[in-house]
Amino acid sequence: MVDSLINLDFELFKLLNQPWPGGDTIMWAVSGIWWWTPIYFFLLWKVWQVSGKEWDKTIFRVLFLVVCIAATDMISARIIKPGVQRFRPSHSIELRDNVHLVTPSGQTQPYRGGRFGFVSSHMANYTGIALYLGLLFGGGSWLLGLCIWSVIIGYSRIYLGVHFPLDIAGGAILGAFVGYVLWRIQHKFLGQAKQAAA
Repeated sequence: MVDSLINLDFELFKLLNQPWPGGDTIMWAVSGIWWWTPIYFFLLWKVWQVSGKEWDKTIFRVLFLVVCIAATDMISARIIKPGVQRFRPSHSIELRDNVHLVTPSGQTQPYRGGRFGFVSSHMANYTGIALYLGLLFGGGSWLLGLCIWSVIIGYSRIYLGVHFPLDIAGGAILGAFVGYVLWRIQHKFLGQAKQAAA
């Protein structure tokens, strides 16, 4: 069962890691942090809006967002990756010579990432953000749109050759769990505060 799952993961990786015209430049940008800066500011503005333009509620919810990012990053990078020790495709003995890798502009060596890839910190971070903010904004199209955003970023990591699909799936599960739990906590806390003030 496990061997079949790993073989499927390898085959799916080979399919999704195929280069396409302009893909290297686009996926490198998609995988980066700063390319999304306008989106981050827009999401923070939306948090302010759903908080009734009240700074105390906005700051409280943004702090929970920061905790969400920090928690998914710490759990994925400091606990799961060194615990599982599954090599990235770019470091895999079976695949490393047949992986499409991207060499960033100004660099002479392709980007390979660290040795271990399960679970994807990128996917955990962005899925956590998607669940937390998507639910905060009322679910529906907001939740769907933000989840699609996180999936696109997850795909970029496979395209760059630094994660297997199972790494992405694991990161998504971790991020969804942390994002949902933190949304529930802040929702309950602010709900109780609202009732006390009534």
